[in-house]
Amino acid sequence: MRTLALYAVLMLSVFPGCGQPKTYTAQILEHRQHYKQEFLEDGRSPLTAADTGYLRFYQPDERYKVKAKLTLTPDAKPFDMPTVSGKSKRYRQYGWLSFKINDTAVKLQVFQSLKLVEDPKYREHLFVPFTDSTTYIETYGGGRYIDLSQKDVENGFIELDFNKCYNPWCAYATGYSCPIPPPENRIPVSIKAGEMNYAAPTVH
Repeated sequence: MRTLALYAVLMLSVFPGCGQPKTYTAQILEHRQHYKQEFLEDGRSPLTAADTGYLRFYQPDERYKVKAKLTLTPDAKPFDMPTVSGKSKRYRQYGWLSFKINDTAVKLQVFQSLKLVEDPKYREHLFVPFTDSTTYIETYGGGRYIDLSQKDVENGFIELDFNKCYNPWCAYATGYSCPIPPPENRIPVSIKAGEMNYAAPTVH
């Protein structure tokens, strides 16, 4: 036991961060590295490794991580959500998210893709497209997205972290069918968190 304890002390002295929980900022920065890596692993991706250097984000800000009350809408009927390309995609409203941000009460619709529901890997995936007061100014004009999971719901609440919101691929190139956030998902304040406008000098 003493040997193990001594080893632990030595490890902490050599690696001061060893065994300590990551800060919130470190967690978000790591999340963004994974996000960039996903562009390189998907054959349909609009970005190359060099392109990812032009991705821009707000500084991590824990004030934009909120706990939202989820009100389910099990009787909601499937509908066609319009996309940037003019095509439509089938979704169903899963519920409403209610929360406060910047001292403003907000409600957002959360959706399920009827196509993804058929895939066991994404069966519990939830989708929140939105716009806010930064849209067309500091962030992409077509809105931004947040991915959630049914598994993250606890006692009727779910964590909504705008530091993890991201641009649809239509922000980088043409030829994609990106869902357009509905008017009901317009947030009446500035969400200065998550991904900003793409900064590359030219779009492919």
